[in-house]
Amino acid sequence: MEWHGVSAAVTGLGVVAPGGIGARAWWDATLRGELAIAPVTRFDASGYPATLAGEVADFVDEDHVPAKLLPQTDRVTRLSFAAAAEALGDAALDPRTLPDYAMGVVTANALGGFEFGQHELQALWSKGRRHVGAYQSFAWFYAANSGQLSIQHGLRGPSGVVVSEQAGGLDAVAQARRRLRTGVRAVLTGGFDAALCPWG
Repeated sequence: MEWHGVSAAVTGLGVVAPGGIGARAWWDATLRGELAIAPVTRFDASGYPATLAGEVADFVDEDHVPAKLLPQTDRVTRLSFAAAAEALGDAALDPRTLPDYAMGVVTANALGGFEFGQHELQALWSKGRRHVGAYQSFAWFYAANSGQLSIQHGLRGPSGVVVSEQAGGLDAVAQARRRLRTGVRAVLTGGFDAALCPWG
């Protein structure tokens, strides 16, 4: 493996978090000390020992994800679409203007498409195998975010996923840096999780 003596720089930020959608909104809320933890609304958590969580409350899937992908993707992948679009816009970078294989993607995820997987397994147990959708085969998988982002933005360079819990986002940035040192021009990277469901 050849190592190139190149420096790396973060050129764009994209944030979709309980504290705000968009890097500026999130940062402003952080500076104001706004609490982003509240009672769970995505499912009935009354029977669980923990009933509080950080939810991205104002996120509208249809505003960020092509309609044909909605039934194919978990919420975590939908959030990744919005964060990636903001990061690329902030960087003023259109990956399709780069040479083939010049840009890759590395994402981090602790639980994959857990909410999607739970829904499909409940259908399996309660209704039978014919009620499990074909997209279950990949929507739950940890690498779904990297794969879907690669397709959406035409990223044909190295693609990968890091599964490392809370440190995942930082680990993904480190892995992206390694990719840059091998000659890749740019890497879309970040950490994503959204397992707010009874199993999550």
